[in-house]
Amino acid sequence: MPKSFFYPLLENPYRKKDLNKAIEVIKTGKITIGKHTKNFEDRFTKKIKTKFSLMVNSGSSANLLALQCLINPYRKTRLKKGDSVLIPTVCWSTSLWPIIQSGLKPVFVDIDPVTLNIDIKDLLKKINNKTKALMLVHVLGNSTNMNELMKIIKKKNIILIEDTCESLGSKYKDKFLGTFGEFSSFSFYSSHQISSGEGGMITCRNSEDYEILKTLRSHGWSRGLKNEKKISSKNKHLDSRFIFFNSGFNLRPTDISASIGLSQFNDMNSFISLRNKNRNLIVNALKKSKIINDNFNFIEANKNVRPSWFGIPVYIKNKNNRKKFIQNIEKKGIETRPIISGNFIRQPSVKKYKLLNRVKFLNSDIVNDHGFFIGLPTKKINNIFVKKIIKAFEQSI
Repeated sequence: MPKSFFYPLLENPYRKKDLNKAIEVIKTGKITIGKHTKNFEDRFTKKIKTKFSLMVNSGSSANLLALQCLINPYRKTRLKKGDSVLIPTVCWSTSLWPIIQSGLKPVFVDIDPVTLNIDIKDLLKKINNKTKALMLVHVLGNSTNMNELMKIIKKKNIILIEDTCESLGSKYKDKFLGTFGEFSSFSFYSSHQISSGEGGMITCRNSEDYEILKTLRSHGWSRGLKNEKKISSKNKHLDSRFIFFNSGFNLRPTDISASIGLSQFNDMNSFISLRNKNRNLIVNALKKSKIINDNFNFIEANKNVRPSWFGIPVYIKNKNNRKKFIQNIEKKGIETRPIISGNFIRQPSVKKYKLLNRVKFLNSDIVNDHGFFIGLPTKKINNIFVKKIIKAFEQSI
């Protein structure tokens, strides 16, 4: 394994002006959650065209807050212990575990291997009278047929949570992914479309949920809530500054991360455009090689999707060659990883927690056994770089 890759999964995403914004915050001495976080939330709400946005310390925390809000006693209609939540088998750890941690039952749904996203036909088979919500994962900037999905969601009265952590900026028709559901999560980790180092955003549709999310994010405090004064007047025996109105966590970001995130978010469109150009340049060049075309398939955007590509997902046609190919290409300087985490039901944690009986998900197995992805450069690339990629692929087969 080389000490460094000429084509890593992750480049340093931070520009000088991003870091200067962080330095400005540090120099004020006020680095915890504050005005920069609020500015980012407001800008995000306006740009994405959602109702309410709340910044948190990670996209994983955003998923946790969505599920915790759905079971919270302050919510007028809430999920009960044992209610079922649908989730695709190709997912991330923290798309799944908040369902378990909230006392709910995950029901796994297979995916469409052409798009990597949830298989609507299998989804329909899994819906029953205990189905209350769907944790939908938009994979690597792509999505399922949202028109068809939303018809099912509305007809069956299912709550939609969109895990959009990998797909910030992608659109289905003219609508951003992450604006279809009652809750949506976004991640600003270093490898994502924009970065704040660590950080994420949760969005929601109504003020009731927004107020619950605010208190859950910060210890269960009443501080900053719309009805803070009313709560205080009802609890005069307590110090009004320290009233714990709800259960809670500490999932707050810092103003440092918010300032970096906002700096990058302001240039999101140009980031997406450059990533998409680089993706098309690399994939189109790879397809022109006969040996590569004979041995690999490349995932394309689903119909009506304007993708904000996260990476370049690839299938090797002969799964028996996958392990050897991965070893060879990494020796030649191209870093790889599974598509999300492969078929998540094959992870040891799922077996340990006895989440699934012997059920096969054949399409997810295709992703697991044939799939991998390579990174997507965030800087402009040239033909010399592309030729180096082609050579590495050809010599690794």
